Amino acid sequence: MNAKLHDAIKLKAVHAHMSVSDLVNDAVRLSLKEDAIDLDAIQDRAHEPTRSFEDVLKDLKKSDLL
Repeated sequence: MNAKLHDAIKLKAVHAHMSVSDLVNDAVRLSLKEDAIDLDAIQDRAHEPTRSFEDVLKDLKKSDLL
């Protein structure tokens, strides 16, 4: 781990009255929870119609937004 990041994490842990391990575990848990939410959203939208990026750009140009 980068020494400056490690120092920052240690300082944050002290201010939060937590161990570095607990702080890192919370951060990893939050990141994994966000991933699960993203995967659920992808699954929920799997059957929605898609558009190519090129079509989106064409529509933006037609609307004088580009």
